[in-house]
Amino acid sequence: MNKPVNISVDQIRQAICDKLTSEMSTNPTSASNEQFYKASALVVRDLMEERRKAFIAHCNAKGQKQVYYLSMEFLMGKSLKNSLYNLGLQDKFAQALAQCDIKLENLYKCEPDPGLGNGGLGRLAACYLDGLATDGYLATGYSILYEYGMFKQRISDGWQSELPDYWLPGGEVWLEAVPEHTVEVRFGGTVTERWDNGHHMSQHTGYSTVLAVPYNMYVSGYDTQAVSLLRLWQAKSPGIDMDLFNKGDYLGAFGKNSYSEVISKVLYPNDNHDEGKMLRLRQQYFLVCAAVGDIFRRHMSVYGTIDNFAEKNAIHINDTHPTLAIPELMRVLLDECGYSWDQCWDIVKRTFAYTNHTVMSEALEQWDIGQMESLLPRIYQIICEINRRFCIELRERYHKSEEEIRRMAIICDGKVRMAYLCVVGSHSVNGVSRLHSEIIKDDVFHDFYTVQPAKFTNVTNGIASRRWLMQSNPLLNKFIVDHIGDGFLHDFSQLSRLKELENNDEVLRELGDIKYRNKLNFACYLNDERGVVVNPHSIFDVQVKRLHEYKRQHLNALHIALEYLWIKDHPNEDFVPKTYIFGAKAAPGYYLAKQIIKFICDLAALIEADSQARDKLKIVFLEEYNVSMSERLMPASEISEQISLAGTEASGTGNMKLMLNGAVTLGTLDGANIEIGQQAGEENILIFGMKAHEVENLKRQGYNPQNFINGNEDLRRVVNFLNSRPDLASFGEIARYIAHNDRYMAMADFASYCDVQRNASRIYSQEPLRWQRMSLRNIAGSGIFCADRSIEDYAREIWHLNK
Repeated sequence: MNKPVNISVDQIRQAICDKLTSEMSTNPTSASNEQFYKASALVVRDLMEERRKAFIAHCNAKGQKQVYYLSMEFLMGKSLKNSLYNLGLQDKFAQALAQCDIKLENLYKCEPDPGLGNGGLGRLAACYLDGLATDGYLATGYSILYEYGMFKQRISDGWQSELPDYWLPGGEVWLEAVPEHTVEVRFGGTVTERWDNGHHMSQHTGYSTVLAVPYNMYVSGYDTQAVSLLRLWQAKSPGIDMDLFNKGDYLGAFGKNSYSEVISKVLYPNDNHDEGKMLRLRQQYFLVCAAVGDIFRRHMSVYGTIDNFAEKNAIHINDTHPTLAIPELMRVLLDECGYSWDQCWDIVKRTFAYTNHTVMSEALEQWDIGQMESLLPRIYQIICEINRRFCIELRERYHKSEEEIRRMAIICDGKVRMAYLCVVGSHSVNGVSRLHSEIIKDDVFHDFYTVQPAKFTNVTNGIASRRWLMQSNPLLNKFIVDHIGDGFLHDFSQLSRLKELENNDEVLRELGDIKYRNKLNFACYLNDERGVVVNPHSIFDVQVKRLHEYKRQHLNALHIALEYLWIKDHPNEDFVPKTYIFGAKAAPGYYLAKQIIKFICDLAALIEADSQARDKLKIVFLEEYNVSMSERLMPASEISEQISLAGTEASGTGNMKLMLNGAVTLGTLDGANIEIGQQAGEENILIFGMKAHEVENLKRQGYNPQNFINGNEDLRRVVNFLNSRPDLASFGEIARYIAHNDRYMAMADFASYCDVQRNASRIYSQEPLRWQRMSLRNIAGSGIFCADRSIEDYAREIWHLNK
């Protein structure tokens, strides 16, 4: 069991009451649920802060190495429930609040989802802060304190629109300002260089300054004294322009404030224009400059020397967004510490590690050298020198040809290639699933792999399993505890013991009953909160992830259209009822993704209006899908749609959460699906479509989607149906796209996808115990995908940590 914090129910009640009085000028008899939520959050925050201080002192006394995890996003989810569970205080807080006639469950509803992340990348980072604390490592995450999240999604007449996601009211209670650790960040200006007695000197003048003010958010571990810190940076102007103010130009005097502070306003501003690109670049440097400055300050306060920096600090770059941390640390060591280039580069390479999250070339960030040079002149100089020396090394040490050097150069064709800078400046490069890591070596970074093969490794992603099981799915959690005990909460590999029950029909029926109860709970929630009615006896087929062509939500929808046509042709024949649930946001400037949402919503409306079909087939598009919605949906899900084109999805983490909750993966052999099949048993997942090498072969031969449309009667019928509805413009747009573009080969995989869907419905309806056995085997095999295991892999193979 979790070792709770040493605090009594009476002490908790008194602490909450004290916060109500001191922070909110109210008392327990008149305070609202919102005020009780904030008071409770402040008490929990204080407890975690004290634990963090004690843990830092313990680790520093032993000289332990620290981990710093840099990510442009952390999709944290709500903190109160997670923190109370991890601290073992949920029962005590419930009792303390009950003495004030307050229900803890009602307080959970008061907390907004923090707008600090968008998708899998940010959720992974959040899970890793939990895993680092649970595994007992001293860790700090760094990101930006976005005032607004990416956006709040609204669906109107099937079209996505974006509204501001202003999450701080209600969310700011978890944030603790630390203004004394403010870091100065410089943009623009000019750099002059000179030599002084053999020492290279640079002077940066004419720059503009933005202040990075840190705010702390704490993340507790489960059954541990460790607490991770997420340090978030808010952009502030250093002041007003008094010359302009005194001249009466009041707007101009404060205009610089607005321009400076926009850096931390919005997560992922639209970069379809130059202004958006420049803002993103400013955000990225703002983050890394503040983070590196903070890491440097922390290290010096403990050790007083930089000589042991790489031995005491591991800095991890989560995707390419924080790449500029590499030249920024070089700048600090060169310009502020006076180390030689070779000394600096040695420290940098031993300090940094990089996780790649994509195999698609268009997603590998590149920056125009003109933008980089004008905004970050000193950083650009350092990158140029890194590139120059690297190219010399390729030529003289590795005897690479000029063409090979050009392919590997950090700067090429007027662009700075950020992923290449990461690879060159890090001692470790990892992918996030076995397949992805092989593709990195064989394709994305193949030239680099031939030079330094030992640098490349794999760490398969992991999730905060306790959050997605014991908190989100208490019915399943109790089922597991009843059958194998609670040891798995400390070691999720123990879930494998559930395999011993796979031939126990009574156990399988019990598992099926739990799934039905979870479906019923979700159906009630949808009805109460959204006014959407779903049939809990239907199959809940779920595809929830970012909306992108390669994730192929449109393939799913095209198959639904085929099922609709079949029902129209066979109105009196049996059909296994299906509820297809989608949750996805499209990037604001990604028009095709928005078209796919419109197509799905138009198809949903068409089916709902048809009396022959609506009792058998339903589409639910979950507007504003987020972590809190996910925590409700995962326990109710039965089919996990993971249908990206093989060779395009790095890993996925939603697939792991769904697996843990007993959903059966229906997917391609892509990302972590391969490992899911290995853990659950290939007979317990539903695989379709081409393999990665077959995709590449088809590309080389010349892929023509029309050939597949012409060769498949079902597909041809669906396309004709789409074109026959001129009243629904989205149908025609999707028909034209799949016939003439289809970059991610949905037409090539359509027939196989339809076959596996039919097989899924057959097993579900005709072999219910077999389906529950498949579900049980998925739960039993999910332990390896716990973030605790991922963190131990990083700690052992990449960060070289000791406890």
